[in-house]
Amino acid sequence: MKKSPEKKGSSSSKPAGRKTEPDFTDKVFAIARKIPRGRVTSYGAIAERAGIRLTARMVGWAMHQAGKAHPPVPAHRVVNSKGLLTGKDHFATPTLMQELLEQEGVEIRNNQVVGFADKFWNPPLPKKNTALPKKIR
Repeated sequence: MKKSPEKKGSSSSKPAGRKTEPDFTDKVFAIARKIPRGRVTSYGAIAERAGIRLTARMVGWAMHQAGKAHPPVPAHRVVNSKGLLTGKDHFATPTLMQELLEQEGVEIRNNQVVGFADKFWNPPLPKKNTALPKKIR
């Protein structure tokens, strides 16, 4: 009779414990939390600012977990590159995303942000370290 494989220990050489760098989802959530009330941004803009420009779809997958995040993530403020509420079906009700945006003063018509260009918030680039290197002695 075959035995079930035993669980192996982690192959990582790093000790278990607190992670030192934020993972992809952490980066996405940190950016999404900065979206000002009454504004929206796109999956692609978040992906670009997180340093993974070609993976806007991955931002969408990360946003699926936003409902469990603490502190809360304003996932209703993330739309597609045309301002469409493509994530609306992942909310508790199909109209909740629109309702939350409208409560913030964002007008929605036919599942699309009205005046998207004016409501669009482009996440700022991370600040570069501008400090001069210390002299080598």
